[in-house]
Amino acid sequence: MTASAPITSTLGETTSTCRFCGAPLNHEFVDLGMSPLCESYVSQENLDAMEPFYPLRVLVCQECLLVQVREYVAAEDIYSDYAYFSSYSTSWLDHARRYTEQMIARFGLDSASQVVEVASNDGYLLQNFVKHNIPALGVEPAANVAEVARAKGIETVVRFFGRETATDLVSDGYRADLLLGNNVLAHVPDLNDFVAGLKILLAETGVITMEFPHLMRLVAENQFDTIYHEHFSYLSFLVVCRVFAEHGLTVFDVDELSTHGGSLRIYARHAEDVSKPVADSVQDLLDRERAAGYDRLETYLTFSAQVEETKRALLEFLIDAKRAGKQVVGYGAPGKGNTLLNYCGVRTDFLDYTVDRSPHKQGKFLPGTHIPIYAPERIEQTQPDFVLILPWNLKTEIMEQLASIRRWGGQFVLPIPHLSIES
Repeated sequence: MTASAPITSTLGETTSTCRFCGAPLNHEFVDLGMSPLCESYVSQENLDAMEPFYPLRVLVCQECLLVQVREYVAAEDIYSDYAYFSSYSTSWLDHARRYTEQMIARFGLDSASQVVEVASNDGYLLQNFVKHNIPALGVEPAANVAEVARAKGIETVVRFFGRETATDLVSDGYRADLLLGNNVLAHVPDLNDFVAGLKILLAETGVITMEFPHLMRLVAENQFDTIYHEHFSYLSFLVVCRVFAEHGLTVFDVDELSTHGGSLRIYARHAEDVSKPVADSVQDLLDRERAAGYDRLETYLTFSAQVEETKRALLEFLIDAKRAGKQVVGYGAPGKGNTLLNYCGVRTDFLDYTVDRSPHKQGKFLPGTHIPIYAPERIEQTQPDFVLILPWNLKTEIMEQLASIRRWGGQFVLPIPHLSIES
């Protein structure tokens, strides 16, 4: 961290310790109030039952600069029965297919290789390796989701990943030539145990790829709705390189992706594997993050103001629309949408309903706000004036699906990075 004038605590007292370096956490990145678990959708019969809310306060470590939320709920309680299925996004399936083709070509994977995916979900990605006759193993903690992958013929172990699981897999004869995880690195409460497990399971000359939302993009584009209890950490490239190095792994390349509003895909190897030189892209991104101030605590303490302004803008739009007699509905029931709606206090007084392609969510209600979730056909039936796109990272795909709303003059509303209305 660059030397600077002392910064006083923004919390008043120590509340926890950093999940990477163990230093006291005394500084606040943003406080989004109280919120339920974002994937805990409510059934009709439980609408009147007590619903737990937890603080959604994000802290930053003054020593290593890891941005993080406390573990208010055990990961087992979040992921053992999970409502997110990756296969319901066409663009995400395309992303997975392209990734498979790139990895096969770049690293020469074939029927003698072993691919292991951590947090493999419903097999949305590994199915592509199976089609190329490349041995693939999924590790997925949610039994209900893993069952879908197994139905596709994808061998899947139902466990949380870490040192113990990695050691058991090695004992069973597995060593990963390609060890991958998409949007899982931010989801693990014990970051050190997880990365140590990657080190254990990786073959001697194997490659790790991890994709995760990029903290620098989150801040620059005001993506505060990607913060929720299931995301324990919010990752800069500087911090990730440091975490991996601490566990004997070297990040040797990095891709900047458009997925999830701006993500990184890192490539890592054993530190002692000199067959893969470090690409210029690594130093370039490290230099850009330092130039943007991500090696200084001060940078992290100015985020709250822009979040509060987004809340005001959305509420002003909804109030004006309702006073004008307009109908506003939502599209999607993603975790990010639940953070946004709960933080802004938006319920059925502003948003009549939302729709989602996943049948696992249809017929249920959004956590906290209790906004009903229908199938997408509901929009054609009710012909609303505005559709608020909650998974704004998929706006192109969604606007193509709902192109018919233009027939009755319907418009799309995007809440992030700033409120905009598109026809």
